[in-house]
Formats: sequence, structure tokens, C-alpha cells
Amino acid sequence: MAQRREDQIPPAAEEQQGARPGPEGDSNEDKERKERDLSQDVSQGEEAAPLASGEIGIIESIQLENFMCHAMLGPVKLGPNVNFIVGYRGKSALLMALYLGLGGKYLGPSLRQFVKDGEVSATISIILRNRGDDAFKSEVYGASIIIQQSISISGFASYKLKDQAGNLISSKKAELMAIVDHFNIRVDNPACILPQEMGRQLLETRSDAERYKFFLKVTQLEQMSEDYLCIMERKALTQSQIRQGEEQLQELKRQGIQIEECFQSMVASRKRLEDLKHEMAWALVNESEKQIEEMLSNISLGDQQTVSLNEKLEACRVKFNEAAKKFKDIEEHLEQLNKEAAALETECIQAKEDVNRKEEACKNAEVLYNSSQDEFKKLDQAKQHHNQKEDMKKSAEQEKSGKEEKIFMLTEKQKNLKDQEDSLVQEMEHLQQAIEKNKEELSQLRAEVLDIQQILNDEQQQLNRLKDCKTDPLKRFEPQITALLEEVDEAHRQGHFTSKPIGPLGAYIRPRDSEFALAIESCLKDLLLAFCCDNHKDEQVLKELMKKSYPPGSSRPPIIVSAFKSEVYDVTDRAASHPEFPTVLSALEIDDAVVANALIDMRGIESVLLIKSNSLARAVMQAQSPPKNCKEVFTADGDQVFERRYYSSEKFRPTYLIDVEIEIRNLEKEIENTMAQLSVYQQHACVLEDDIRKNQETINAHHLHLKEMKIRVTKINMQIRDLENEENQPEARESKTQIKQVEEKMTIQKEEMKNLRKQKIDAEQGHENIKLKMCQVSELTESVKQELNQANLEMDAEKQYMLQYEERLKQHLDSLQAKKEELTMKEKDLQKELTQAKYICPERKEVSKSASDLDKEIITLKQKIKAEISTHRSRDEIIRQYQEIKERYQGIDVKVKNLKKCINSLDQTSAQRYEIYQQFRRSLALRCKLYFDSLLSEWSYSGEMSFDHKNETLSIRVLPKERSKAALDNLHFLSESETAFSNFFFIITLWSITEFPFRCLDAFDVCMDSVDSRIAMDVILKIARSQQYRQFIGLTPQNLSFLPSSPLTRILQLPDAENVQQTLTNQPDSQEEDD
Repeated sequence: MAQRREDQIPPAAEEQQGARPGPEGDSNEDKERKERDLSQDVSQGEEAAPLASGEIGIIESIQLENFMCHAMLGPVKLGPNVNFIVGYRGKSALLMALYLGLGGKYLGPSLRQFVKDGEVSATISIILRNRGDDAFKSEVYGASIIIQQSISISGFASYKLKDQAGNLISSKKAELMAIVDHFNIRVDNPACILPQEMGRQLLETRSDAERYKFFLKVTQLEQMSEDYLCIMERKALTQSQIRQGEEQLQELKRQGIQIEECFQSMVASRKRLEDLKHEMAWALVNESEKQIEEMLSNISLGDQQTVSLNEKLEACRVKFNEAAKKFKDIEEHLEQLNKEAAALETECIQAKEDVNRKEEACKNAEVLYNSSQDEFKKLDQAKQHHNQKEDMKKSAEQEKSGKEEKIFMLTEKQKNLKDQEDSLVQEMEHLQQAIEKNKEELSQLRAEVLDIQQILNDEQQQLNRLKDCKTDPLKRFEPQITALLEEVDEAHRQGHFTSKPIGPLGAYIRPRDSEFALAIESCLKDLLLAFCCDNHKDEQVLKELMKKSYPPGSSRPPIIVSAFKSEVYDVTDRAASHPEFPTVLSALEIDDAVVANALIDMRGIESVLLIKSNSLARAVMQAQSPPKNCKEVFTADGDQVFERRYYSSEKFRPTYLIDVEIEIRNLEKEIENTMAQLSVYQQHACVLEDDIRKNQETINAHHLHLKEMKIRVTKINMQIRDLENEENQPEARESKTQIKQVEEKMTIQKEEMKNLRKQKIDAEQGHENIKLKMCQVSELTESVKQELNQANLEMDAEKQYMLQYEERLKQHLDSLQAKKEELTMKEKDLQKELTQAKYICPERKEVSKSASDLDKEIITLKQKIKAEISTHRSRDEIIRQYQEIKERYQGIDVKVKNLKKCINSLDQTSAQRYEIYQQFRRSLALRCKLYFDSLLSEWSYSGEMSFDHKNETLSIRVLPKERSKAALDNLHFLSESETAFSNFFFIITLWSITEFPFRCLDAFDVCMDSVDSRIAMDVILKIARSQQYRQFIGLTPQNLSFLPSSPLTRILQLPDAENVQQTLTNQPDSQEEDD
């Protein structure tokens, strides 16, 4: 629960707060006055300061919806004074709802267990009275405050605070805590709400220590004790801080001494560094003077070398000029040959063009001659045809009488032939349609044959692969797996692995039912080929081995990295559960716990169900709510079913999780069936091809017949035209004249062809002569080119030698000039070094060490100083550190002294508070004893209440006056009912020292016999009549029909089991904790 404000506490707590001393504490007169008034307060009892008659804080009604096993309970409307809730079901639900609804903190695992099974949320509605002058924000909430708490299935709780009319005012829990604090409602105080289990333990207990703890909890003395212990812990912490402060003072003192020593060492090092710098300055001057002497000697040698290089360069130039002159002469000769070759090439091209012209003219003449021959042949044929027509004309004149009859006969014959031709064309069209149809069917059939042949080849390859797997079962995963596993074994023997990788995972699992093999493969997919590694180092080693076994660019098995465990995960809480269908995890036999854990982590196989029927899988996942914790379902066909989606499998048979022998037999049968089907298709194809061939032959025959018929028709037409037309004699004379002209023309063309052929032969001979000259010039040119190349090589070699000497001379001169410039710069530097050395140390020092040695010594000394500086920084920093340490020392010293003063103050305060705590505890114990004795006297009972604060025990005895005193002295003489009755009086006594608007007891009379139970009821009723401003709620399974009717008393009967069943809309009963 939220932290209570200390200004809103019950009367007992107010006395505790008054008893707790502030910074100054209470005076002795105040303490004596409080003890004198205490006995008077007890005698007056709780009637001394009554509240307004039931105005604020009492519960008007409570209603539960989907809470625990109740779909709807209530509203339970309570009276303002005494309420007994009777029944065997629902009491504990009401009490728990009252505790949670008024801000009680649930210490169990989750609030979701209070939501009824099958529902998404539970609702608690409580109405509190809010009247009178002490009402809480009466202008906002009105006469009643409605508190609604909703608990979701995820365990999240939210509040809604509404006014009397049901309007939402706030949804913050802080507002709720302000309300319960204002009404002084303490649901976690047993004097306000006594739960069933706690009440049963208290009523049945015979332990004095348990009673004493209950007394401390109710009176909040337990909190005062914890406050006192907190003070003592604070004191111990302060003492520890004092010890740490003293240790820090010693450490700071040591650091101060160390800094002083470091400061002295730093001063000495700096003095030595200055001396070394003086020596270093004159050492640099000495070295510069030696370097200048060496440089002068090198420059003198360089001048001598310059003269030698100039002589060699001049000799190379002479040789280069001679080679260049020879190259130029050969180049001029080659240029003349090239000009001559160019002229010959031009003549050759002209001669070739002349040959081509002559050849073209010759061809044209031949074409004209051939054309004349063709014309002559045609005229000759026309002459012969004319002669035939003359003969036919003479015969026609002789048979002129039968001319019309012959034409008629030819016309009829022509008509018959045309009818036959139309019939053949129609038949040919039908045959062509049949051929097209057969060709289309044959094309489809051939495509199916190709598909079946592909399937047959795949099945044959699969069969060969399975036969190989008979000798090595691991080959069914991948061909490279065997070699990879051998590499893994060898690497493991050599100690390259921390733990040997496990894989492929498919080799470690087997389906319990072979019908689920395809479903399991569809679920796990590439995980069947995966390997498990214990750590990332082993993963890198395995990847290197895979590179050796698998070619580049090919897919490799996945690798799962997870620490190996020897036991399978406990997935009971999150596993899918169904009475008929197994999960993937339960459907597999797994040889290794690491493999099982990997499949659980990577695929969640505990939440995937397997169902053989596709329709049944759809019904389970989509026609109703999916089973608990079930995410998806796989069918025997490999189909994947979600709550709103369905995916068909692309595979038709399992690949890895198979029995090789059975799969081989099945595959051989499938191959036989496929071959039979292929044979049928091939036979059908042969029949279609034969039909197409026969129809095509028939069409071809019809084409020939049709062609013959057309020829006959043409001949008949010609005969008819010849009969109808008559030719004149002048046409014959004209034909003879044309034939004569063509013969003369052919004679002229033949003579022209002979002349053109002779000219062509002469042109070709001239072209060949020019080509021969060109070959001779080309050979001479190649010889001169070789001489030119040789001369060019000689010239390049001489030029290279000359350039090398020029470059050497240039580099030498540049180097010599650089040395001279360096000498000049060095002389200037020497002057600067002399000036600087005199400035650093006016008196020249004789230095025996070299500058490098001095530099090393300076570097070492600087590193030492730097190390000291890095530890204590600069001189100013060291001084500052020293001042800081001094200030810290002084500050800690003051702090330690203050802490010691605080310890003394805590000693006084703790002693004073402990004394007040003891006084307050004695006063509360005295009030309890006085009220207890008054209560026993009022009800004619004998007994005693005894506190032992030292041993923290509280003994209590209650007996009728007729029982012997020995029963009071011995607990073993008391029955279970009498013990419960005694403890009941103890609870009633504690009510006298606490103030709450309502008190709630659950099953307070279950441990008593009927007599004691009746008396307990009377006690509660009498107290309630004397405290009508307070509400009393009792929960009991007993029948209370014996109670007299009263306007102050309300008995609420909860529904029996049958009614509850109806209210819960046929939901199964949930087991109650009530007896």
C-alpha cells in the first residue's frame, strides 16, 4: 500500500505519534499526565468519543464481476451497523475484493489469477458513505463515493473514482489513498479486516508469542520498534563513518608526507635537467663544427668528379651524332621506296578498275545476246503454234458442222471438273482442321511427356541418392556433411573446440509418427541442417571448416550459438496443450538436450501443434479460439495454419526425416507408375503422329489431283478459245519478219562479244605486270626497314647512354650544389648555436659525452619529471594538492568530531525513545487488560490476560466461572473451541484500542462449538449496539436463523452452488478456499 500520511492515523496511532519524541522530546509532567488519564480512557471504553453515527467510511455496497470464479456477484448492499454474510461460496471473494478495491497490496505472483477463466478483465465496485461535516470533498463526490477497480488479464490494475451520480472524478491511485486515509481505513490492519486464514490461525493458536506479535501489529507498536531499530542502525552506520573518517585522516596525513618528498625530488631533478641542457648546447656546437669540416672535404671531391663526368658525356654525344646521321640516310632511302610503291599502287588500282569495266561490258554483251536468243526461241515457238492453228483451222472448216457440239461438250466437261475441284477443296479443309487439332493435342501431349520425363529423372536421382544413404545415413542431409563431420572430429581431437559442435540437428531427432514427418520438416526447415556451438570461438572454427567442405558461393548450414545445457528446458507453463493433438516437441524423439533446447529457442516447437487433417486444423485454429499457448498448426501435408492465415506447402514428401528402406520401396513403385504413365502417353503420341501423317498424305494427293484438274480445265479453255478465235494470215508474215530481224541482231552482238573478251584479256595482263613490280618494291622496302630499325636501335642506345651521363652529371651537380647550400646553412646554424650556447651558458664547457647520449639522459630525466607531474601535476599543482589534502584533513576532522557529537545525541535520543516506547507499550497493555477484565465481568466469565514484554509473549485464558482455576493454569485442559473463544475475546479487546469506520471478520466462529459461537454472536451484537456509528461485517458459513430480528442487524444470504452456476453462465465452478 502507499505510504500513509502521519497526520491521518487512528487514535491508537495518534497516541503512538504523541509518544514518539521529537527533537526536544516530551517533558516528564506530560508523560505522568498521560499515564494518569489512561485508566480513565479505558473505563469509558469506545463510547467516550463516538464518531458521527455512521456518516463516513462505512461500506454501502460491493459488487463483483468476472472476479475469481464469479461471473456476477452482487451488488451486496450492507447495513450501517451489523451485517452477517452467510453462505458457503463467495465470502472470501468478497473479502479479497474489499481488500484490493480499497488499495490493499497483493503479495502474490500476479493479479491476473483473480480474473475469471475465459474473461479478459475483472471489476470490483465499492460504494463508501461520505456524509456529514467530515466528508471527503463532499462538494465533488456528494453523499457517496464509488470506487471501481479493473484487473486485466495481464495483471494490470486501474482505478476509477466516481461521485454519487456515477460521474468519473479521478483515475489516480493517489486520490484513492487520500480517501482511505481521510476515512481512517487500514485494510492491512487485522483490526479492520481480519482475513479468513489469518483469523483461523489466530483463533486456533495456543502460542503466546503469536498473540504478542498480533498485538504489536494491531497497535502499530511493531512500526515503533522498527523505527527504534532504524535509529540503532543509523547509530551503527555513524560509528562506521567515524572509523572510516579516522582512517581517511591517517591516509591524508601519509599523502601529505609523500607529496613533500615528491616536491623535494622534483626540485633536484629540475636542477640536474638545467645542467644537462647547458652541456647539450655546447655538445651541439662541437658536433656542428665537425660536420662542417666533413662537408668541405666532400665538396672538394665532388669538383674532381664533375670534370670526369663532363669528359664522358662529350664522348657519348659524338657517338650519338654519328648514329643519328646513319639513321637519317636510311630513312630518306626508305621514303623514296615508299613514294615509288605508292605510284605503283595507284597504277594497279587504275588497271584493276579497267579490268572490271571490261569484264562488266563483256557480261552486258552476253546478257543482250542471251536475251536475243530467248526472243528468237519464243518467236520460233509462236511460229510453230501458228502452224498448228492453221492445221486446226483447216480441219475445222472440214468439220464445221460439229464445231458447236464440240464446244458444248468441252463446256460440260469443264463444269464437271470444277464441281470435282470444289469437292476436293472442301475435303482438304476438313482434313487440315483435323491435322491442326491433332497437332495441338500432340503438342500438349509432348509437354506432358517432357514433364513426366523430368519427374522420372528427379525420382531416379532421388532413388540413387537414397541408395547411397543406405551405407551412410548422413548423406540424406547434404553430400558435404560427411566430410564436414570428419573435419569436426579431427579438430576436436586436436583441441580446437571448447565443446564439440552438435549437428546436423536433423540427425538427432526422429518423429514418433511417420505421418507427421512432412509437417515437422515444414516447421523446422533449414534448422534440420543447422549446427549448435557452445560459444562464438567454436563458431569461428566451425565456419573455417565449412569453407573447406563447401565451394564458394554455395549455401552453408546455419550455426546456432548457445551455451550447452544437460537438461531440457521446462516449458510446462508456455507449452500448447490440447487433449487430442501433439506439439512438435512431444511428437519428436530427441537424443540430445542441446538439440531440444536449440529447437525450443529458435522455433518454439513447444507451441506448435500437429494435426493430420487440413479441415480439422482450420476448424481448431480459425473456427474457434486457438488452444492455449498455440501459435500455429502444421498438417500432415505440410500446410501451415495460423489464426487468420493459411499457407500451402510446396513439398510433397519429406526429405530428411525418412526411413530410407521404406522410402526406396515407395520411390521404386512411383518410378514404375511414372514409367507406365510415360509409356501410355508415348503410345498416344505415336497414334496422333500416324493420323497426322496419313491426313497430310491424303491432302498432298488431293493437291496433285487438283493440279491435274486445273491443267485439264486450262487445256479445255484453250481449246474453246482456239475454236472461237480465228487467226489472220498477216500475223504469220509479221512473225517471219521479226525472226529475221532477231537473227541479224544476234550476229552483230556475237562479234561485239569477241572484241570485248580480247580487251579484257589485255587489261588483266597489264594488271599482273604492275602487281609484280609492286612485290619487288615491297621486298626492297622490307630490307631497308630492317636496316632502319637496326640503325634506330643503335641511335637509341647511344642516346640512352648520353641521357644517363647527362642525368648523372645533373644529379651530381645538384647534389654538389645542395651540399654547398647545406654548408652555407650549416655555417649559419653554427653561428646560431654558438649564440644560443653562449646565451644558455656564457662559459664554454668541455663536454665528453655526445649529444645523443645527453639527449637520452635528458629524455630519461624528463620522463621521470613527467611521471612525477602525472602523479602530482606541476609544482603549483603539487602545492594545490597539498592545500587540498590539508583542507580535506581539516574538513574530515571537523566531520568526525561532529559525528561523535551526533553519536552522543543519538545515544540520548534512542534511550529516551526506547523509554517512551516501553511506557506506551505498558499503557496499551494496561488498557487491554482493563477492557478484557471489564468484558469478562460483563459476560460472567473468568479469565486472565498476561503480558511478558521481555519474552514477547501474551497469554490469555477465558472460561465460564464454574470451571476450576486449574483449567486456567493449564492450557491442555482447554478444548479447541475454548481456545478459539479465548482468542475471540482477545480480538474484541484489541478493538477497544483501535478506531476504524468498519470492522470485518471472516469465519470467526468456525472453530467454536454452537454454544461459544452463539455467545460470540451476542458479544458482537452488543458491542455493535453500543457503537452504532461503526459498521460490523461478519462472514460465516453457519446458519444464523437463531438471531433475533433487529433494525440494526442485516443477514445477507449468498446464493447456493446451483444459483451460482446459473449466474456464471454455465462456467465450471472454481474451487473455493472456504470450507
